[in-house]
Amino acid sequence: MSFYKKTKKAIDGKWYPQGVTVGRPVTTREVAEQLARLSSLSRGDVYSVLSELGGVLAHYMAQGRTVKLEGMGTFFYTPDMKGQGVDTPQEVSARQIRGTHVRFIPETRRAANKSITARTLVPLGVEWLDIEEEAATRRQP
Repeated sequence: MSFYKKTKKAIDGKWYPQGVTVGRPVTTREVAEQLARLSSLSRGDVYSVLSELGGVLAHYMAQGRTVKLEGMGTFFYTPDMKGQGVDTPQEVSARQIRGTHVRFIPETRRAANKSITARTLVPLGVEWLDIEEEAATRRQP
């Protein structure tokens, strides 16, 4: 299940659901323990691989490549633009880039008609609950 809170946006004064997370983040150690239970590897082996994963992704993406992890999705860099665009292609330069973002697209599976049938990391039928209502329900005896 996932949670949202009701948020009023200043830009238009309207109310929208905004996703929120609960509890503390799951740690690399916890992920390693779960993966070890699901595989034939030890927690230490899995932890070691996970701790090196970020550096390996950065290595390949710094070469201008995308990284596709089967069952997970694709990671790639995009530039963060500085200010406005320019009038001609000749004026375009790296000076317009102020930073780099890592983007991620979850892996998808498609049916014969090309419609998406599943996305990893997003199970079918995610249930969204109002976090304030859920908290009120838990407080009641």
